Amino acid sequence: MTLTQTIGKHTPSKEKFSLKKKFFNNDNSPPEIFNKTLYISVFVFGILGCARGYDEGNISGSVAQTSFIKEFGLKDPSKTSSQLANLKSNITSMVQLGSIGGCLIAMYLVDKLGRIRTLQVVCIGWIVSGIIQITSKSVGQLYAGRLIEGLFIGQTTVIGPTYLSEVSPKSIRGLCNCVFAGAVYFGVMIAYFANYGTALHVSSSSAKQWIMPTSVKIILGGLLFIGSWLCNESPRWLVKVGKIEKAFKNLSKIRNLDENHPYIISEISDIQEQLIEEREETGKKSRVDLLKELFLVKSIRYRLFVGIAAQILGQWSGANAVTIYMPELTAMVGYKGTKKLLMTAVLGVVKFFSAYMCAFFLIDYIGRRRSLYTGITIQFFSTLYFATYLAIVPEATSDDFDPTPSQRRAGTGALAMLYLNGVGWTMGWNSIQYLINSEMFPLRIRNFAVALIMTFHFANQYGNSKATPTMLLQMTSYGCFYFFSGVLILGLFWCWFFLPEISGRSLESMEELFNLPWYLIGRRGAELCPDVSGINNVHVNDTGSISIKQEAQYIENISQDGKSVRSVGREGDGHNGVLMKNNATSDHKGTTASSSSDDVMNVDLEKQ
Repeated sequence: MTLTQTIGKHTPSKEKFSLKKKFFNNDNSPPEIFNKTLYISVFVFGILGCARGYDEGNISGSVAQTSFIKEFGLKDPSKTSSQLANLKSNITSMVQLGSIGGCLIAMYLVDKLGRIRTLQVVCIGWIVSGIIQITSKSVGQLYAGRLIEGLFIGQTTVIGPTYLSEVSPKSIRGLCNCVFAGAVYFGVMIAYFANYGTALHVSSSSAKQWIMPTSVKIILGGLLFIGSWLCNESPRWLVKVGKIEKAFKNLSKIRNLDENHPYIISEISDIQEQLIEEREETGKKSRVDLLKELFLVKSIRYRLFVGIAAQILGQWSGANAVTIYMPELTAMVGYKGTKKLLMTAVLGVVKFFSAYMCAFFLIDYIGRRRSLYTGITIQFFSTLYFATYLAIVPEATSDDFDPTPSQRRAGTGALAMLYLNGVGWTMGWNSIQYLINSEMFPLRIRNFAVALIMTFHFANQYGNSKATPTMLLQMTSYGCFYFFSGVLILGLFWCWFFLPEISGRSLESMEELFNLPWYLIGRRGAELCPDVSGINNVHVNDTGSISIKQEAQYIENISQDGKSVRSVGREGDGHNGVLMKNNATSDHKGTTASSSSDDVMNVDLEKQ
């Protein structure tokens, strides 16, 4: 027997559909789920990565600009070289310090206000912090402005990846999250060119030389605030707070499908089923209880370890040091004045394009593990070359370095390796560090866990940006980069042994994977625990008809009630499920269903 539903004629273009299927829609999901409503939401929350990236690129150029150096005493002759290094590192790392607090604030705010309202609060705060910075007349006010900026930038790394993971179809979840990761380097790129432009066209005696690039933060914050009103709140957050009706409507808009479509019913069903199971096991918990759960529950503890290890290994791989101190590093290969800012700007372009090449063609297509393997390997060899260059040409670190022809050729190679380092970073750690955090954890604890992991992210980024000037002095410049190379080797082993392949899995299917013995999760997890969630059983074939596998009881009645698909589990009705009972007949908004005992039910799409 077959199940027949009247949902509407579905006539996809074969050429267009096959292209999507090749790169993105490899699980045969309804092609309607790839639509402009989804893309707008992904763009707005993805471009949020600019907040962090623009600051990193902006401050790296500002501390090299003559007007900024004069304004804040970065070459004060009364200070020792160690004191000047500390002053520079304090200015550059103050945002990272504030971001630690921002992540802790996000633990509460993102779940309390929702993803969109928190984004709007962050935009307003970012604008205010930008105003404080451009009006600074002392180091103290600059510190304050950058610390406040950090409080809001820290929240972006929780809001963005969490929202993107929750609204993205599973087949392109990596791509959507990498829009955020790539936007970091879109921000870096435009900041580098803003600094280069003012260095070229604005007098070094004018404070406008550093104020103009810094004021772009205010514009970006305003545009993001406006864009936030075009987005739909995360259906998963709405289910979590009990707004089931609104969750159906929002998911229907984001997926561009009718609220009664099997795909919508299945996705809401999976979300609710996971929440019900979690609440039955754990009950209502305080934030202290959630914190305990992170460390005491075996499967959660493993995920926390994976997330924190990714941040530590990524931040100490040296890429952050290259981004922030690129003008100084380009001086070591023979470039001075505005030329070093131009070479720095090229790094922004390289990272921007390589980040999005990875997003569109690697992270979902070849998977998380292979992307990270490739990225770390490229980053390792490029870092090792640069360290060797500095060891062979130690005079490159002096301010009056004038390279010989052979040294200049070696320096050109070293500069190319810095660019290649950026390619490796964006393909590897940069793509993974936001993505896996927001994918791994169950809904009840997702925001809390992501916020805690990103706290470690910024703590290590702060430590790295603060320590790098001192490391370059105390360990010698080449010793510092040999250290980064060693961290990258450790990262390769960690990826092979601990990181599971989770591309293409639904968020609700992660629990079985992480309940495996710890020594199997990374190496064999994907093989031993395939995705058997309900949404994974809904397929659209090339002719446009839907087939629904009944394995694992895709449509299952957990409400123990023979009510209709849509009436069960709504707000205030006292039921827990939003599911269609097997062997029942339902009639909703023109949708008819009859039962099937076959292993696969075929749903023929007809014109209403």
